This record gives sequence, C-alpha cells and structure tokens, in this order.
Amino acid sequence: MRTDVFNLAFAYLRLSDDEKEGKSESASISNQRMMIQKYCEQHGIILVDEFVDDGWSGGNFDRPAFQRMLQQLKLGKANMVITKDLSRLGRDMRESSYYAEQYFPEHGIRYLTISDNFDTENENIMAPFLFAMNEVYLRDGSRKVKDVLRSKREHGQYCACPPYGYRKDTNDNNKLVPDESTAPVVQRIFDQAANHGDSARKIASDLNADGVIPPLKYRVMYRDKFTPKGAARASDLWNYTTVKRILKSKVYLGHTILGKSRKVSLKSKKKVPVPKDDWAVTMNTHPPLVSVETYEKAQRNLGRGAKNYLQYEHVRKSIFGGIAVCAKCGYSLCSSGTVYKGEREKYWFLSCTHQRQDIANPCSGVRIRYADLVEIVKRDLNELLNMTDEGIDELVKAALESSGNADMLKAKKAQLQAAEARLLTIDKMVGKLYADNAEGRIDDDRLRRMVSDLEKESVTLKSTIAQLNHLTKPDAIKKDYERFFDMAKQYTHIEELTRDTLLTFVDRIEIGPKILPDGTSKVTHRNQPYRQSVRIFYRFIGEVKREATRDLPIGATGAAPSTQVGVSILNGTEVVDGAQNHAS
Repeated sequence: MRTDVFNLAFAYLRLSDDEKEGKSESASISNQRMMIQKYCEQHGIILVDEFVDDGWSGGNFDRPAFQRMLQQLKLGKANMVITKDLSRLGRDMRESSYYAEQYFPEHGIRYLTISDNFDTENENIMAPFLFAMNEVYLRDGSRKVKDVLRSKREHGQYCACPPYGYRKDTNDNNKLVPDESTAPVVQRIFDQAANHGDSARKIASDLNADGVIPPLKYRVMYRDKFTPKGAARASDLWNYTTVKRILKSKVYLGHTILGKSRKVSLKSKKKVPVPKDDWAVTMNTHPPLVSVETYEKAQRNLGRGAKNYLQYEHVRKSIFGGIAVCAKCGYSLCSSGTVYKGEREKYWFLSCTHQRQDIANPCSGVRIRYADLVEIVKRDLNELLNMTDEGIDELVKAALESSGNADMLKAKKAQLQAAEARLLTIDKMVGKLYADNAEGRIDDDRLRRMVSDLEKESVTLKSTIAQLNHLTKPDAIKKDYERFFDMAKQYTHIEELTRDTLLTFVDRIEIGPKILPDGTSKVTHRNQPYRQSVRIFYRFIGEVKREATRDLPIGATGAAPSTQVGVSILNGTEVVDGAQNHAS
C-alpha cells in the first residue's frame, strides 16, 4: 500500500496536568479522540495510530509520544497528522509554528486541526494570531502558578517535594510531618556529627554498612513515581555529599526554606540557583527533627574529619586560599615555586594556573612572591587599625562625598542600568540557546559551555547590581564603616598575619600581572624591574581609597639583598615596585 495515494493519518492527543486540574472536559483525551475519529470517518481518512501525551505541558516539544510520532513519520507510516486544535500540538508560539508550517510541509506531511480549521494545504491567514494566543495562555498559566506558590511560601506552606526525613501531612498536603521511616536516620546523622564528631564520609560509610536506603533510592522505591531513566540514576549507596547536605539544611530545625532555584524561562527545564538573600524562609512551620544546640554543634564539627595538610612541613602553608585571585580571569591563585638549597620562603609564589582557551584574551599567568604579598597586606591592614578617630571620620566623609557626588551618582546609575540590561539580555540568550539546541542548531557540549559562561556572568552582574544599589545609600555606607572599625578596635597591631585575621578583615585580594618597562616583553634576568598591582577589598567597606606612597626596606620580605621591593598606593590600588630574584 502506497502512502502517497491514501490518506493515512496519525492522531496526536495531549492534555497537561493544569488542564486536568481545571476539569476541562472539552480538552480531555477522550473528547479529542472522539472528535478525530468522527472527522476521519466523515472524510474517508484511514486512522493508522494515535499518540497520547497525557499530563505533558505544551511549553516544549520534548514529549515521549510526540517524539515517537516523529520517528514513525520518518519511516513513512503515515502522511497526515490530525489534532483537535493548534493548542494540542503545543503552546510555544515559535516551535508550534515551526512544526505546523515548516517541518510537516517539508517532510510531505499534511497537518490539520479540527476546531481551528488549520490545514497546511490551505492559506492560514489567522495562524500567527492563534499561535500567539496559545502562548499567551501558557504565560498566563505560568504567572498564576507562580502567584499561588508565592502565596503559599509566604504563609509557610511547603509546596515542594518533602525533604528526606519528612512526608506530607495526610490531612494537609501543604504541611510537613516527620516520616516514621526516615526521620530516625536524619536524627542518627546529626547525633553522629554533633556528639561523636564523625565526618560526613564516616557517617555515609556507617549507613552503607547498616544497609540504610539513601534518599533518592527511598523515593524511587516507596514514595514518588519516577520514569525508568530517572529511577536508574538512584544509587544504592550513601554519598558523603548527601550527608553534608542533610547536616547543613535548616529544614530539620522546623523552618521552611523554598525558592532556592528557578527555571531560566517558562519553556525550559533548566534551573539556576537563586541568591540566598532571595530565598523564601518561614520560621517554625513544622516539627523539628533536631534541636538548635545539636544543629550548631554539628556545623562546628563539619570538616574536622578532613585531613589538615597544614600540619605537614613539606606543604607550603598559604593563608590566601580563596582570597587572593587573579585580576585578569578571577580564579584563585595557587602555591607554586621550588625549594632551592633549602630556601622555601625565597622561592614561594602564588600563581594563576588557569589557562582558559575559550575566551578572547586567555590568562597569560599572574604570580607574586608570597612573602611580598604577606608584607603588603599586613602593612596596609595595620595602617587601617592604627587610624585615629579623626582619620576614620575623614575616611567616612570622603566615602560619603564620593557616593554623593553628582557625577559619581550619574556614573553609578549608568553602570546599574547597563548591568540590569545585560542581565535581561542574558536571560533571553539562555532561553534562545536551549531553543537552538532543541532544534539541532547547536550541540549539547557547546550548549553547556555557553550557558555555563552566561550563568557565571549573571552571578557577577547580580553582585554588581547589589553593590551599586548599596553604594547609593549614604546611611548604609556609614553603617558599614562603623561595623568595620568597631571590629578593628579589638586589635592594636598585627605582628603576624594569620588566616583567621585575614578572614576577619579581607574579602578578596586582586593580583594583577607584572608590568614590565617599555620595550620589554618578557623577563630575561632575575634583577629586571617590574610593577604589579595589588588591590585589597576589605569586608563591609570594600576598597579603601587613599593617597599615599611608602617603601619597604631592602630585604624586608626575605628577598635577596640585591632585590628591592617597594609599594605605592594610588587611588586605592597597591603597586609593588621590585625586581625578580630568580628567573620568572
């Protein structure tokens, strides 16, 4: 039998969960089936098969029955597709239009709808409006769902999958109650961490030894419905990261914490993290599984079981981990160098080892002598600690004047608008990338790389926006300076810069690349002069703007006698003036 002679049709039926809840009988699967069968009988069409996506949203086309239908069409099993109306095909305006007006005609498939009178063999003048109205329905439904969820969160109702150790109350689906099967496991985890000092790895090992079912596997076996593919991801063993996640969660104190992630768009399943300040937190909404004392004790013990490499003499004990970063690429600097003739300090450097090839201007290698950086930070911090009350008042006044300057405010406003505009552009770009991926224009690996870069940029932009909003509020600026110097008054003078002291006062330190004299492209000998920027960003107050110049004495940082190291501060940026004491 030739499919180009007879009208062989596939019926496609779809109903979303939202439409089910709305009890839309006209859109029900049985109603769609009846209409299509009757239409085929009246027009002499042979109905070959039907494909049903029951409970699937029209927001995207990654639906199992629809994809199976496309495969059958490629095999030539039918030459026609029929749906009740265009909304059954989908509610995404662009993709629905693509399949109805491009994909099906290009593959010799006639597509028609019964209620909308859409037919690829006719002129469909109203089709763009129908596609648009279907998407309006999708967006309006999404908005209503978000409003309902927001209202529930504000009232402390738990509108998400219950966490391990809890279940939904049988009398109120929005409340959590302890799960008789898993709550004792959570309490055991906290007891081992808080009262026995066990590490997350040991707790996971003990749970595995006792045959305790891990959270995801428990959901697959006893609680939730999973697809075969989803169920296959569930491991039979506990992982230490799962234990740590449980120990860090405040839901076990009886608090509801929701909204920690969001979808990049209503048409995508991809989720991105939400800043902690924007989480929906409601206190004391359900019975706690652990006491506050046990929880806090477990937090203090977290990580104590990890191996402390600082106790080993052969490991350089850097205090700048996660604080000193490359000013060019933003990645943390790592300890590097050699031990020549037993001299460890002399040849100890912090270096950027991140060589990115996927950016226009990859990092070319930033590094600084460790002892030099310690001396720079210690001296700058001591200058702040030793400031008089008058000096502090002048510093605060200068910061307030800077924030209140008309030109400065205008510049900050322009920066803020640019950052917000770029953030909106990124959201649109991410949505388009996923659409392009679905249509085969970009592969999965490229999609992941591009989305990852855009999400990193998005996080940076959000931080910038928050900072710019903060800098336009004089009261907030003054309060931040008061907090910093109230903390600083507990210290008089720092003789030795330690990790604890650094974390107390410093947020991050940006190290710039070496700037060589004009006409020099690389270091050729160990006494060659150079300049290098060091920007220190303090907690609460950020980068301190001061005008000063000073020099470190020769050999002050443990350098060779022939090596001179100087430090100058210009507009808040410290610049090391010195020479290499070995081949760079």
